[in-house]
Amino acid sequence: MNDPNEFGTLYIVATPVGNLEDITFRAVKVLKQVDLIAAEDTRHSKKLLSHYGIETKLVSCHEHNETKKAPHLIAHLKSGLDIALISDAGTPSISDPGYKLVTAVAKEEIKVIPIPGCSAAIAGLSVSGLPTDSFFFLGFLPKKKLKQKHAIEAIKNEHPTLIFYESPKRIQNLVANLQTILGDRKACLAREITKLHEEYIRGKLSEILQKLNNKETVKGECSLFVQGRSEENTITEEELKEIILAKLSTTDLGTSGLAKLISSQTSLSKKQIYETILKLQSLKKT
Repeated sequence: MNDPNEFGTLYIVATPVGNLEDITFRAVKVLKQVDLIAAEDTRHSKKLLSHYGIETKLVSCHEHNETKKAPHLIAHLKSGLDIALISDAGTPSISDPGYKLVTAVAKEEIKVIPIPGCSAAIAGLSVSGLPTDSFFFLGFLPKKKLKQKHAIEAIKNEHPTLIFYESPKRIQNLVANLQTILGDRKACLAREITKLHEEYIRGKLSEILQKLNNKETVKGECSLFVQGRSEENTITEEELKEIILAKLSTTDLGTSGLAKLISSQTSLSKKQIYETILKLQSLKKT
């Protein structure tokens, strides 16, 4: 594809996230013409390549060997060979292997060209029903509870729509943690995008969590879209105190129950409201 006296080109090729027909003509052409395809999982990619009659040689390049493989792939590129990088689904290096290789190749001043296509984040956002003019892609948050809590706390005041990826095994915990820290915001859960059991659950985080809890099992990779902090619904500390005092005089709910109620009616997190209630109760005692 290139002058043999020049370096080759690394193509970052987006592949379908589920439905094999969601691939561009250009992507198929590039995958047929390059000298080598570096794939996240060669066994998985063979299904796609076989479907389109692509016989290009495959080598593995995944998160555990990417750093080790980079020098070998760069050597191929410097010899004039063209390489395509693909992941199991979607766009490489977006919550998938590729970032380290792209960085290393670019450092050598070798061409890196994107072949645009599928991305679960963009596909899901387009049908989420949430603002699309600005968004904050966060991918997979840390698995450990405390680290995830800190990560969510760090973005609670962000105004753009928030985008998360999560496995079906951990999605309920993520939704619950987001509700606790961010408040009961509007959201959309996209599951199995483009596949047979494609599903979109829209509503508040509490409603999405309830629907997930009612399922016997949750299957398929999940993309979660959560409304950013809204200026319109922002409540000052003094306004929150007035709301709490008014509720305390008209309800018999305990501290936790009251915090949950107010959180469902505002953009504030249950944790923030709970702490404010405790402060007011402490002042009353003194």
